[in-house]
Amino acid sequence: PVFSQSKVLYTIGANSFEDTLGSDFVKLAKISAVIKEKDMDVFKEGSNASLMRGGAQFADAVSVGSDQVDAALVDEFSKVKGKRILHFNPESDLTDYLQMYSDLAK
Repeated sequence: PVFSQSKVLYTIGANSFEDTLGSDFVKLAKISAVIKEKDMDVFKEGSNASLMRGGAQFADAVSVGSDQVDAALVDEFSKVKGKRILHFNPESDLTDYLQMYSDLAK
């Protein structure tokens, strides 16, 4: 809700931590009265995967930034109708990214 007038490209990366965030994470992360409790449900687990899932859920498009990304997350967002996903390509010359940004700007 905070970025409702913006276009967001979220990059799913490799797991960066194994622990979970504290039980007060959702309360601390709710930085605006515009954000509703239900908007934060995806983050309640406090795991690396839940943070990635939450970021991708609210993004207009998703890119995969590594070949070490949780395959379940990539699969999950590949099936979301209307959500564009750019898969990891180590040979990319960034043309695909530039096209995605152009498409989002329309």
